[in-house]
Amino acid sequence: MRDFIVATESNCDMDPVFLQENEVCVIPHYYTVEEEQYGDGKELTVEEFYNALREGKNAATMASNPAVILEKFTEYAKQGKDILYISFSSALSCGYNNIFNGAREIMDEYPDMTIKVIDTLSASLGEGIMIRKALEMKKEGKSLEETATWIEQHVDNINVQFTVDDLNFLYRGGRLSKTSALLGTVINIKPILYIDKEGKLVALDKVRGRKKSLATLVGNMDARIGKFREEQVFIGIVHGDCEEDAKYLADMIRDRFGYTDIEIRPIGPSIGAHSGPGAIGIIFLGDVR
Repeated sequence: MRDFIVATESNCDMDPVFLQENEVCVIPHYYTVEEEQYGDGKELTVEEFYNALREGKNAATMASNPAVILEKFTEYAKQGKDILYISFSSALSCGYNNIFNGAREIMDEYPDMTIKVIDTLSASLGEGIMIRKALEMKKEGKSLEETATWIEQHVDNINVQFTVDDLNFLYRGGRLSKTSALLGTVINIKPILYIDKEGKLVALDKVRGRKKSLATLVGNMDARIGKFREEQVFIGIVHGDCEEDAKYLADMIRDRFGYTDIEIRPIGPSIGAHSGPGAIGIIFLGDVR
């Protein structure tokens, strides 16, 4: 059985130290702030990035670079290793297509190599859950094929739900009309959004007030978790530079479900540029998305 490595991209929002310690190949996605590019060795801190957004600076995002993908994949091909790539939703970025095309090109050049690219139809720690599971299965001696099969069978179980604090970022991203953004801001409306089975970001509900929105996320988790109540890889909480709210949400989850393995991570720039400061989300496995 050939050795394989797990690969993903930088907007999985997993702890970089964890990824490095587990030799996960990370393909960068890029972002700009006021036309200055970041994402491949040159980075802003979480605070710097979100403060720039708060100051009204323009931010934009870009997917992976095909040349970088070919370079990275070629390195593993020369080492005789296969690749299991766990990808960001194809409905939210062209990154999946870049990876898929790069994998096909490398496998044509190295016919003995296998590169399995899985579209999680998810984002952030939704990918992270599958990365952790893949690494666990690999350590148990499972093959690339066995690991990929488990992940593919559970893609529809990845739940990513979140709320935002500033509706203007949804307006800028084309997710909300200007009138709705202005009106919602005035009356303190907080939308509840999720990533559906097609990997698209869609509205699920709307509530009034921050604490109500966080309570709704936990209630939705209870309604969807089903048979996975005792089968979680970990519970993910992501935030747009609002760690205290993330800790408050984690406490709510501990009190309601008893979970202790909760990953709290900042939302990286690739997603944060569109969700804005104060966004907060919950990620888990459930019967339905």
